[in-house]
Amino acid sequence: MKILVTGASGFLGGRLCHALLRRGHAVRALVRRTSDLSCLPPTTSSAAAGEPLELVYGDVTDYRSVLDACSDCDVVFHAAALVEPWLPDPSRFFSVNVGGLKNVLEAVKETKSIQKIVYTSSFFALGSTDGYVADENQVHSEKFFCTEYERSKVAADKIALQAASEGVPIVLVYPGVIYGSGKVTSGNIVAKLIIERFNGRLPGYIGYGNDRYSFCHVDDVAEGHIAAMEKGRVGERYLLTGESGSFKLVFDMAALITGTKKPQFHIPLWVILPYAWLSVVISRITGKLPTISPPTVNVLRHQWAYSCNKATTELGYKPRSLKDGLEEMLPWLKSLGEIKY
Repeated sequence: MKILVTGASGFLGGRLCHALLRRGHAVRALVRRTSDLSCLPPTTSSAAAGEPLELVYGDVTDYRSVLDACSDCDVVFHAAALVEPWLPDPSRFFSVNVGGLKNVLEAVKETKSIQKIVYTSSFFALGSTDGYVADENQVHSEKFFCTEYERSKVAADKIALQAASEGVPIVLVYPGVIYGSGKVTSGNIVAKLIIERFNGRLPGYIGYGNDRYSFCHVDDVAEGHIAAMEKGRVGERYLLTGESGSFKLVFDMAALITGTKKPQFHIPLWVILPYAWLSVVISRITGKLPTISPPTVNVLRHQWAYSCNKATTELGYKPRSLKDGLEEMLPWLKSLGEIKY
């Protein structure tokens, strides 16, 4: 089967390409000229060369390049997204996350050879779950948005569901907080915060441990995407989440695994907020995006816990425990020299 992966150079996209190739699929990766391709398998510029991964250059915001990339493909994994809590130009979230999806849907309609689209949405598209655990039936209230990224994913979610109602063969998957080895990006916020913690730049817990997230290992999420291609029902939503817990639990577990000390105190969010604003000011000067910004603090004020029972039952999705996932990720960060213990 010939498969197109958008966002192939990203944290999740790269692992998805590896997983598809292991299964013997012909994979075409849509990447930008400026993308970091270090996490991708060996590539070629043409499928005729017989190499395992075909590389094509383009951008999901450029319809012609998306249309060309879809040519002769059987399946599209639309994993491309701008995943950041804050950007100096928030309109980019909509041009990539909403406009990119529209381009993929239009290209699929024009190509006519695509049998299925697996669209990577986000748990943010379903909204916060303060005090309860949600499933695929939750609909975002749209009363507030913690980040512009969240707002864009809600808008894209509506477009994807509308396309499904019109007969487009699309399956929607919703990962939780993805972590693991592969790339240290904003899409791998667990790795970024652990690096801050182990290097002394985050000396205490964030908040008081009443935050809650569904953590999911990147390799499990990649497998869940493939299961959605093979078994997912068109028009259905599937949460690809995992064990729920707070970042306090993550830090405590990381300390236990590495034999290091746990943080000794909690940093209230009202203390972190001024630092977040300062980080934004510094970011505007340096051009380097901040690890913690005011929208990040907004997210930390809420809970984001979701059940993956539907994906487990229908897709055979099997998320590993947070402990098992961290035991894989921490030695990897150590091998990179990002942390010491």
